[in-house]
Amino acid sequence: MLYWLKSGQVSSRRKLAERLGHDEATITRWLRKCKDEGLRGLLELKHAPGKVPSISGKDLERLKKRLQEPSGFQSYGQIHQWLKSELGLAVAYKTVYEVVRNRLGAKLKVPRPQSTKQHPESLSHLKKNCL
Repeated sequence: MLYWLKSGQVSSRRKLAERLGHDEATITRWLRKCKDEGLRGLLELKHAPGKVPSISGKDLERLKKRLQEPSGFQSYGQIHQWLKSELGLAVAYKTVYEVVRNRLGAKLKVPRPQSTKQHPESLSHLKKNCL
C-alpha cells in the first residue's frame, strides 16, 4: 500500500482501495494510523480482552485441591453445590463441567458399578483362585 503510493503507481485513495479490495474509509484510517503512530503502529495487532473467567484465582486453586483429595466429589452437581455454599459462586452447571473436565483435566471419584446380586463369598473365591 505504502509502496504503491510512494512510487506513484496509485494516485488516489479510491484507486488504492479498489486495488486492495477494501473500502476507501479503511484506507484512510490505515494512512492516518501510519502517519500518527508510524509503521510500527500500523503493523500492531490488538486483541480483545475477552470474558473474565467465572472461577479463577484462589477459588480455582481450592477447587483443584479438593478434586485431588481421595474422597473428592461424586458428581458435578455436588461440585456445583460446593461452589455455591463454600465459595459463594453462582455458576452454571455447564460451566462447572467445562472447568473441571476441560480446564483442570480432573475426573470424578466414582467407583465402577457392581451388581447387587454378587455374593461376597464367590467373589473372594474368584480372587483367590484366579489372581
